[in-house]
Amino acid sequence: MSMEEKQNFQTFQDSDTLYPKKEKEVAEIIKKFHKTNTPVEIIGSGSKKKIGKPLQCAKTLNLSKLSGIIEYLPGELYIKVKSGTTIDEIESELKKNKQQLAFEPIDFGYLFLGKSDYGRAAGQVSCNLSGPRRFKSGSTRDHVLGFKAVNGRGEIIKSGGTVVKNVTGYDLSKLICGSYGTLGVLTEITFKVLPAPEESTTLTIHNLDINFALNYLQKAVSSSCDVSGASFLPTEPVCNNCQMDIKKTFKLNDLKEEGSITAIRIEGSKKSINERIENLNKDLNTSRLSISVLETVQSEILWKKIKI
Repeated sequence: MSMEEKQNFQTFQDSDTLYPKKEKEVAEIIKKFHKTNTPVEIIGSGSKKKIGKPLQCAKTLNLSKLSGIIEYLPGELYIKVKSGTTIDEIESELKKNKQQLAFEPIDFGYLFLGKSDYGRAAGQVSCNLSGPRRFKSGSTRDHVLGFKAVNGRGEIIKSGGTVVKNVTGYDLSKLICGSYGTLGVLTEITFKVLPAPEESTTLTIHNLDINFALNYLQKAVSSSCDVSGASFLPTEPVCNNCQMDIKKTFKLNDLKEEGSITAIRIEGSKKSINERIENLNKDLNTSRLSISVLETVQSEILWKKIKI
């Protein structure tokens, strides 16, 4: 059967991989596998497939065709998507209204695939992965308002809704996050979204060893400056299995020095940022240190690279 003929079927099979396009198809497939006691692996784009030990399953359920934005209401601060919707598509839509997924999805593509791949909505939720803003805004599980899924018997279940204050029944949204697809096949997810910051500035301290860097990061995070990102990028020890070249990776005009980078990010309005950066410099006593200050454009580039 040709690929074109396969795609004319609502659900076509490529070797041992199934590509459902609708929630009901997912339910029918899982119900069939349940009756025959067939183990199945669930993937989206496969961007996080190499996390943990490889699975030995008879079949694979690929959710990449179960994609698309179902509903997005910027005024209500939520977006409802099908499970196979790419993170790139979601973030691109949110940017049109200056909104964001505040937990900052991270990109495992370069680590596992050698190219950028933020993956899909269900993979993000199933792995409960978050980026540099995690300590301030919370993880993925704190931004999932509700979901629909198919359980192990092939039954369609639903939990949560489209508002934060939803107290009906058990909060299964928290349970499903980080379950790695073992509790059900996600088919629909509702994310809470938040306004994107107006500006971003990063204070970078150069050439600190790890002990001093951790001390400065701890002081910054525990200060009243409302830090939204804190990271240490070392030059040592050298990793034999990867390329460690901070100067090449973070090639930014306003980075004045080579060596390790201790990065501290502050976001908000320009006036607020300037005041907090000034206070942060005083708290950390940076007058005796080698520092650089990255404004919005370069700051965003730096943290985008940190996320990969």
